[in-house]
Amino acid sequence: MLFTKKSFAADGYTVVSPNGKLKLNIRTADSPKAKGELIYDISYKEIPVILNSNMGINGWDSRFTIEKEVKSSKDTVWNPVYGERSEIHDNYNQTIFFVKQEGKSSKLHVIVRAYNEGIAFRYVFAERENATGYGRGGDFMKISADQTTFRVPEKTFCYLTYSAQGVVELMPVKDWKGEAERPLTLKFSNGLYGALGEAALTNFSRTKFRVDKGEENIIRSSMYDTVEEFATLEMPWKVIMVAEKPTDLLANNDIYLNLNPESKIKNTVWIKPGKIIRVGLTTKDAKAAVDFAEKRKLQYIHFDAGWYGAETLKGSDPLDYKHVDPDRSLANDLNLEEVTKYAKSKGIGVWVYVNQRALTDHLDEILPLYKSWGIAGIKFGFVNVGSFRWTTWLHEAVAKCAKYNMMVDIHDEYRPTGFSRTYPNLLTQEGVRGNEEFPDANNNTSLPFTRFLCGPADCTVCYFARKEFRPNATNENRLLKNTPGHQLATSVVFYSPLQFLYWYDSPSDVLDVPELEFFDQLPTVWDDTKVLSGSIGESISIARRSGTKWFVGCMTNNDRRTIDFSFNFLDPSKKYLVTIYSDGGEKVKTATHVKIEKLKISSASKMKLELLARGGCTMIVEEI
Repeated sequence: MLFTKKSFAADGYTVVSPNGKLKLNIRTADSPKAKGELIYDISYKEIPVILNSNMGINGWDSRFTIEKEVKSSKDTVWNPVYGERSEIHDNYNQTIFFVKQEGKSSKLHVIVRAYNEGIAFRYVFAERENATGYGRGGDFMKISADQTTFRVPEKTFCYLTYSAQGVVELMPVKDWKGEAERPLTLKFSNGLYGALGEAALTNFSRTKFRVDKGEENIIRSSMYDTVEEFATLEMPWKVIMVAEKPTDLLANNDIYLNLNPESKIKNTVWIKPGKIIRVGLTTKDAKAAVDFAEKRKLQYIHFDAGWYGAETLKGSDPLDYKHVDPDRSLANDLNLEEVTKYAKSKGIGVWVYVNQRALTDHLDEILPLYKSWGIAGIKFGFVNVGSFRWTTWLHEAVAKCAKYNMMVDIHDEYRPTGFSRTYPNLLTQEGVRGNEEFPDANNNTSLPFTRFLCGPADCTVCYFARKEFRPNATNENRLLKNTPGHQLATSVVFYSPLQFLYWYDSPSDVLDVPELEFFDQLPTVWDDTKVLSGSIGESISIARRSGTKWFVGCMTNNDRRTIDFSFNFLDPSKKYLVTIYSDGGEKVKTATHVKIEKLKISSASKMKLELLARGGCTMIVEEI
């Protein structure tokens, strides 16, 4: 690693992380061209990661005076309803800067939090005392542009995608062809890594990132649309994570949850993560899926698009399950209430898909009806994301679902910003190039260090959608490119409290191969998580613990790779038995050629994992 120190200006104000490594400096500029602009920079161990950059929004971007600062600190541990770990450390130093703009009586508060994991700041528009005019006692805000910039050092590269389900590319910070999704992972020339993101986006317009034509190394904020609201108005948090290794970025992703308010759901016993399979749209097929779920230790079945008619047509009625989309099923035979009762008798819950068009028109009718049917959760489909209106609507809809004990999975372009802490009935969301896109292993080994920094992703794990099992498939791009060992590993590496398995498989497609015992035993939430090793777009190894068992997922990209694997995350005072599932080749006489071996190990044990191109392996580690 190459870390180069540079000097920083000592004027202005400073906020420092609890471990003293991360520092944000903030001041007002006094040059003739930038009189009163609010300027900040960020360093890690005195090494620059964000150079002199601007804070502010339209109309609030110059002629500033910092009137005072109010400092505070927090160091607590809280327990999430579920997560990648059962305890989350929330530790930061905070400063609220009271900022006055010349000619305005309104006040701007800039809140800065310095965590060991990163820096976060947000703008809060405080209500004036004795305010008059439009709004009768409160300021009316109209925010059309975010002037916040992130000036990075020369030769900084980023892992960029222009859409939430797009392919991640390694790019310099110049000549972008569009707006970059968030989080945006950065690779600095000095050897450090960073990520720009957004937290606590619930009632505001989404902000992506752009690089203006002719510029380089200056990342600008790009709001989706105008926000019109009364003060007090809190804008979402800007998040700048910094780490010495890419694995530390993923290990530190609790920062997004920490930047959101605590849970507003008092009784959470009904919130039950689990594994789920999509079912056919007939009563017979659905009951067969219930039996399969019981056999394979899944917790839920899911009725996907089409169960209440063509999802895009206004006339399709989500209050009526008797009009299955004819393009989705040859037989118009579905009694959802009957299936739900049958599933309940087997201890299996039921989820249903509802397109946003139907949710917008019928949500208040849907929720009490579905609760009476015994539905456990709703997958929101084709949600509109980005705008002030639809962002607000979406999070209010999740809150409404909580009132009816309804869990939620949001699909398509929505990316999380930590709202699941406040409303943990939002189990997961898509916003990812998941398995239904049949991505290659380069994509899959990029996702942990990019998309998964901001929260869970519903990647719809496929397993039997392969050429050898689909000989009549007309489009090979709609078949898996990665090995069975790799696909097993995605279920551990890709965190999702609601984990779809066997996507594109019906129960009749699922062969009774021995390695499916791994899926059978797999939890979807964890007591602890260790990111063991990895490099963006190359490889990843993760160990997750549930109770006393550890589940391990390792995967490589499109290249064959040897991984030096250590069990040093285990308790040195205990002995263990590890079951390893790996790609065994033709020597293994099963349909999927997955090799299973058992070894006695300790925390001092090490091994070399020989992974095939696009391959991977998984492990279950148990105490003996």
